Amino acid sequence: MMKISDLQAKDIVNLETGKRLGHLTDLDLNLETGQIEAMIISSSGKMMGFFGKDEEVIIPWTNIIKIGSDVILVKTPKPFVSDPTSSSFAPKPFIRTDKRE
Repeated sequence: MMKISDLQAKDIVNLETGKRLGHLTDLDLNLETGQIEAMIISSSGKMMGFFGKDEEVIIPWTNIIKIGSDVILVKTPKPFVSDPTSSSFAPKPFIRTDKRE
């Protein structure tokens, strides 16, 4: 078993490019099934968003390749963001700059 705080401490890396995407900031949960639908990653290079826009990247859970001891490898073949009107993911812009409440 793994705690969310354990996941938050790991770097998230795009397996295809080797680029560091950021750290886990939130999880999208399916309340009907209890399954994790996606990881939400803060990709802001700025500290806590004080000096610039926070950008969130949403990675569907099915795109998680490996969770290692200090890194999470993900595959991002198509950009996705969650659609609040649907329980599924739809292709949309890869980076979201607005914060969800």
